[in-house]
Amino acid sequence: MSDKKLVAIGLSGGIDSTYSAYLLKNMGFDVIGVYLRLHDRETYFQNNISKIERVAKYLNIKFIILDLREKFNQTVYQPFIESYKSGETPNPCAICNREIKFGELFDFAEQYLEADFLATGHYLKHDGEFLFTAKDNSKDQSYFLFNIRKERIKNIIFPLANLTKDEVKREISKIDELAFLINESESSEICFVENEYIDVLRENNVKNVDKNGIVVNINGENIGTHSGYMHYTIGKRRGFSVRVAHQPHYVIDIIPDENKIVVGEKSQLAVSKVYLRDLNMFIDELNFECFIKLRYRSKAIKCLVNIFIENEKKSAEIELFESMFGVAKGQAGVFYNEAGKLLGGGWII
Repeated sequence: MSDKKLVAIGLSGGIDSTYSAYLLKNMGFDVIGVYLRLHDRETYFQNNISKIERVAKYLNIKFIILDLREKFNQTVYQPFIESYKSGETPNPCAICNREIKFGELFDFAEQYLEADFLATGHYLKHDGEFLFTAKDNSKDQSYFLFNIRKERIKNIIFPLANLTKDEVKREISKIDELAFLINESESSEICFVENEYIDVLRENNVKNVDKNGIVVNINGENIGTHSGYMHYTIGKRRGFSVRVAHQPHYVIDIIPDENKIVVGEKSQLAVSKVYLRDLNMFIDELNFECFIKLRYRSKAIKCLVNIFIENEKKSAEIELFESMFGVAKGQAGVFYNEAGKLLGGGWII
């Protein structure tokens, strides 16, 4: 029996997971690829499989197609739709990472494949106990992994932890059999959204998705019209009309029950206090100072965190040391220390 460690890697057909598999082979691991079929976009599926077949042949590894469409629909896709119906801005990737990639896939790798580790092409680091931001700050994906189970970190490998995207592209371009991936377009941030999220809502016949409504100011006064509240997210400044506006106006709140959006000038979009629900924490402290990211691409802001526990669930009140604009319900608030260690996070309410 081989004494090599077996690593199951999530293969997507893209550069990042492919080069991760290549690195694992070079490290001396036994590698088996797993492609997750999560939705019914047939062309997308066939295109990815054709690429993975070429990659697997070159690397001389087996790969498995794991059909998780039903689970994905239940835990990620339908909640995505419900979130927009509730006037929120969903973060499906963070849910997918907990429930699917480091949930169902992790269980499959451990229990069915008897793998020692699960690897993915994410850009971030870990020390066996904590997650850390990646070397490539522009590609860091730690924000989307705040919600994974802490006890699983020790059995995860991120081969790209100390690489930048440019380095990955440069190195894979030197491998003739894999260089074809350089010309492939980058996958979209949300795999099941082909063009715009509003198309997903229309495809699912969401009621009133395109029903016109009124725009109000913070005093509740009717000042314009919009194309349907689900078209808007907090901070958006286009797509609605406002009568006699001398300054740019931004969406500062959404009232789904009345099909209204509330707009105001940028100063009215500023937030200095944020509340989070359903925290997933990697540390035990209940009161501490740290840095928080409230959107994937937003900068980390220093803050004071006060955590409350009720019915074994953790919530938090966050006092921001500087105002933040465009804070949206349904997005994640993720805590870091100054060294880039991920401390935990939760969902904005």
